[in-house]
Amino acid sequence: MLKRIDALPNDKRIAGVHSIPVLEDGSIVMAWDRNERALTTVGGRLEPGETVDDALDRETVEEAGLVLKVDRRPVAAWYWESTDTYTVFFVARVDRFVPMPDGFETTGRVTMNFETARQMVDKLEGEGLRSQLLEWAEEEAAKLP
Repeated sequence: MLKRIDALPNDKRIAGVHSIPVLEDGSIVMAWDRNERALTTVGGRLEPGETVDDALDRETVEEAGLVLKVDRRPVAAWYWESTDTYTVFFVARVDRFVPMPDGFETTGRVTMNFETARQMVDKLEGEGLRSQLLEWAEEEAAKLP
């Protein structure tokens, strides 16, 4: 179940983090997952001993070749009943681009505005939770400095 949040949940363990990176011009960055053959937010699971911020930093470099600014705002959480954990979705501005390492599940970053992202997701997946996530992310991105 996806729910909107404005602070990290503390009733269950956070096992995954994803970001919707925002460029200075308001465009966002998503990734193409070669295994799922889908457009996806940038992120993944926390490794043992890793903090939420450390995981977000690692995942955005591995999957999109990006470094995020420090101001990261949680916008949604997905509850996984099977593991009793959350995946939290953040909006953050991009600080800089870095080389993408080889060997990960994404083939590269895809940059577009929010409207195009929603249309692409709706076309590929049908209207649903990812479209809702993008709406919430756009609202929060408008508040970023």
